[in-house]
Amino acid sequence: MAKGKFITFEGGEGTGKTTQIGLLSDYLRNRGIETKLTREPGGSPGAEEIRALLVAGGTDRWDAVTETLLHFAARRDHINRIILPALRKGKWVLSDRFFDSTMAYQGYGHRISKKLIDELYRFVAGNLEPDMTILLDLAPKDGLIRANNRASRELSEDGKKEDRYERMSSNFHNRLRKGFLQIARNSDKRSFIIDSKKNIKTIQSEIRILVCERFGIHGRK
Repeated sequence: MAKGKFITFEGGEGTGKTTQIGLLSDYLRNRGIETKLTREPGGSPGAEEIRALLVAGGTDRWDAVTETLLHFAARRDHINRIILPALRKGKWVLSDRFFDSTMAYQGYGHRISKKLIDELYRFVAGNLEPDMTILLDLAPKDGLIRANNRASRELSEDGKKEDRYERMSSNFHNRLRKGFLQIARNSDKRSFIIDSKKNIKTIQSEIRILVCERFGIHGRK
């Protein structure tokens, strides 16, 4: 059975992942490539229920260990019910966040053992790895302005704002950005860093060029 490609979009709050992943999906579909858009935490019905526990409420709602385990519980369901079935059908799966976010948020941000997070990932995901990761990088203060404007419009299913992570400390967000950049440098065979200060059209053009070059797609514009 044909195997699709797995592309993940990563970055801190307000870096524009959701916008860019949608634009890339449209671009690929126009070239006859069937795509599946998804996100973490969430993506599958069960994982979306766990998402509501993670992205709303007080910043101290969970301790760091509980939060990490909730992310992996959601990821397990997401992988089994959405990602793997789509890949087996030959679809290209585009995910708004994946494992790098857990390593950045919980490993670097909350200082959970990075070795433990790696071990949990192998236990939950086996040998599943993204074929390509796009990291959208932006200074936390700029990203949080964008994210707070967005959070004022977005609500979870129970009517609560999805802004729990946005309300965490500036030190947390600074560690988060450093973590994402370090993760990308450590996985430079699959990860590409893009400056998210640029305008939407320019960023999308850079993403298209990278994707086309990596997977041999003709007609980049």
